[in-house]
Amino acid sequence: MERPKYRSALIVGTGPGLSASLARLFAANGLAVAVAARQTDKLAALAKETGATAHACNAADPREVAALFEALDAKGRTPDVVVYNASNRVRGALVDLPPDDVKRAIEISAFGAFLVSQQAAKRMLPPGKSTGHGAILLSGATAGVKGFALSATFAMGKFALRGLAQSMARELSPKGIHVAHFVIDGGIRSVARPVPADAPDSLLDPDAIAETYWATLHQHRSAWSWEVEVRPWTEKF
Repeated sequence: MERPKYRSALIVGTGPGLSASLARLFAANGLAVAVAARQTDKLAALAKETGATAHACNAADPREVAALFEALDAKGRTPDVVVYNASNRVRGALVDLPPDDVKRAIEISAFGAFLVSQQAAKRMLPPGKSTGHGAILLSGATAGVKGFALSATFAMGKFALRGLAQSMARELSPKGIHVAHFVIDGGIRSVARPVPADAPDSLLDPDAIAETYWATLHQHRSAWSWEVEVRPWTEKF
């Protein structure tokens, strides 16, 4: 059974957690990796470790997103795997939320995903061809299927992201582009958020999440998933 083969990956919204784990995993498996974030100063160590190119990009700005893809095109590193990890939230009571901050957060969580996906799809499905090649992976959250109190902004952004993914999967999957949305249902462990000694594996390991992305990426097209949930074994549904 033939599996898809990928050459180059772009990760938008790169930080020290899941995105870094994905960059390491992709690089270890031979993909050329590009990482993008609004601030690139913290990406130097990861870029050196993985051989990735680092790019400054405001994912909610159409011109900057287009320029990012054009820069990769010019380097011969047009991505056939694109991961969107950028998100933003403003927590607080509904009546107290600053409208401008809410708008900005939704632009990052959802509109940016549209912009990046649009540029990716244009390249994965060349003009004049009925089928293409590539994968677009969108990182969601519990908030995309269940809105919590005091978290309206994050819920709006992640619900929109999930809707985008579902619509894209129905449009692009029949054209050979694998679209998958990941519901990350739980906290992700980090240096700032270690796993409690009395609750082993109660937080998601970013390396383990990355392995799930990798497995989904290599599904045979006769059994593609458009949505995958990951949660710690102790997390309540």
